[in-house]
Amino acid sequence: MDSKREKDMETECAKITTVLLKSRTGEFDLESILFLKLRNLGIYDLGCIGECINLERLDLSGNNITNLGPLSPLRRLLVLNLSANRISNLEPLSSCESLQSLNVAGNVIPSVDNLHALKSLKKLESIRLKDNTYNYSNPVCKNSTYRTLILEIFPNMKVLDGERVVGRGSDLYQLCKDIDDTIKAGMYKNGQLPEVPDTKPWVDDGFWEIKRSNNAIVDEAYKQFSGMH
Repeated sequence: MDSKREKDMETECAKITTVLLKSRTGEFDLESILFLKLRNLGIYDLGCIGECINLERLDLSGNNITNLGPLSPLRRLLVLNLSANRISNLEPLSSCESLQSLNVAGNVIPSVDNLHALKSLKKLESIRLKDNTYNYSNPVCKNSTYRTLILEIFPNMKVLDGERVVGRGSDLYQLCKDIDDTIKAGMYKNGQLPEVPDTKPWVDDGFWEIKRSNNAIVDEAYKQFSGMH
């Protein structure tokens, strides 16, 4: 393949076109596309992506996307991966009413205020703004309270930055959060954290004595039974 043809293909991939979508999926009709992965293609223009109106899962990670406007018609979209792009405005996603999982780690989202646009997405239960595995983050993550603020905006959130905040594992998360809050608040007494109240016994007093008494009766009966032989 000559350099001119390679350059033409790179230019084509920079913008999502009907030809690109059909060649990637093998579908003749854009409305038939349910799953689409367009990672690391240098895409900066989402082009005709909005014509894939039945799309349910979309991976656009590792591109140069800044404008999410063309995604607004995707009302059936469930899972969206936009990690490692150059996105700061999430407002166009407010019409993606079926969205459940959103990954925008590794972008340039400046503050929690930018997430208010998604408050109307009642099915949204997973958001990722930070991914330590790939060292992805956002400017908003520099705010030490951003996690708490996000959970206030999205009370139905189940997973934040890959960590469960409700259900299994959430109690441990809450415990760690409470410890952090206590330390940050400077709740010290003579240089130490407040004393933890004494734990209560699991069973009532005399519980084990009763069991021993029952065992003694059994032992005595066994001795009498043995003496009969």
